[in-house]
Amino acid sequence: MSEENLPIINLKNKVIWVFGGAGYLGQSIVLLLSKAGAKVLCIDLDNRAETFVRSVELGEGVIPVNFDVRNSVEINPCISEQITRHGAPEGMVNLTYATTSKKLEEITAEEFNEVNHGGLTSTFLLTREVGMEMARLGRGSIVLFSSMYASTSPYPDVYEGLKNKNPIEYGVGKAGITQMTRYLAVHWGKQNVRCNCVSPGPFPNPAVQRDQPEFVERLSRKSPMGRIGQAKEVAGTVAFLLSEASSYITGQNIRVDGGWTCW
Repeated sequence: MSEENLPIINLKNKVIWVFGGAGYLGQSIVLLLSKAGAKVLCIDLDNRAETFVRSVELGEGVIPVNFDVRNSVEINPCISEQITRHGAPEGMVNLTYATTSKKLEEITAEEFNEVNHGGLTSTFLLTREVGMEMARLGRGSIVLFSSMYASTSPYPDVYEGLKNKNPIEYGVGKAGITQMTRYLAVHWGKQNVRCNCVSPGPFPNPAVQRDQPEFVERLSRKSPMGRIGQAKEVAGTVAFLLSEASSYITGQNIRVDGGWTCW
């Protein structure tokens, strides 16, 4: 197939790093990027990346990397090492987050600060380092992950009977990611580095779907589409934002929420 006849969402031979790549949404993203021809670094903590990559047998095109983004002092050395080994990334995706899962009345100042470090500060340090390298080379696409809870409050009735609704520090941190996206898009715009973010709606992981069917049903009823999202429905948006099909899109928050934030 000639180059001009390749599909519009084509990631052939692009080096893309996916932080949080072994998580529920991350796995689907890694799989799709690999199928689209990208060389993918699947980066996660506690050897999760290696376990996932071995289980799906994607071959040499997907490389597992063990790293915890909360370890700030190791961010720059880790990035330098991966660039030396695999080349500078043309795309970066960050799905990492942090939360206490505690009630508003219970969370301490120390816990709030720790979560902000894991979800917001580490994202800034990581994205800054990768983005500076992209800017030096004059190309790149960054996709950060926010949430529907960056722009709306958890609907209490949906969480009826559960220990806690979506915790405050999660939404606060994700709102920061949305603003960070806008700032970085402007900061690196003239260096041809794009930065966008994706805000998923209700995407409960398989364990929640299995163990809390009544909660999932309430989520589904609250969604205008009448159902929860499937992981592959986020992956397509990420692939689009990493591809040349979105070459004039930057600084945007793409809501993949089944219309949840329309209410």
